[in-house]
Amino acid sequence: QVQLVESGGRLVQAGGSLRLSCAASGRTFSGYAMGWFRRAPGKERELVAAVSRSGNISYYADSVKGRFTISRDNAKNTVYLQMNSLKPEDTAVYYCAAANRYTTITPEYHSWGQGTQVTVSS
Repeated sequence: QVQLVESGGRLVQAGGSLRLSCAASGRTFSGYAMGWFRRAPGKERELVAAVSRSGNISYYADSVKGRFTISRDNAKNTVYLQMNSLKPEDTAVYYCAAANRYTTITPEYHSWGQGTQVTVSS
């Protein structure tokens, strides 16, 4: 298993930017594909973005495509989510998670961080 800790969430105005970080410890970080999820109040958890173990393959939900960028630095055991042009509907708790392979299937993610709150004001 891998331990994950998210950071970077805060209150930001609509149109602004944030970069979330997820630091991993434990087993070899580069052996895991990574995903960023979010859960907004009253809504189901959704996969926002995913990246392969090497970082050369990525996925984005339609709602964030063109605005968010997922990246990873295996030397620093960290995955990032750069969020630009933020909208009030991006308000949610954001979680990073690890999977044994690149996937968009939520149950395949087995290790989760505690989450970081992102609030976008209009």
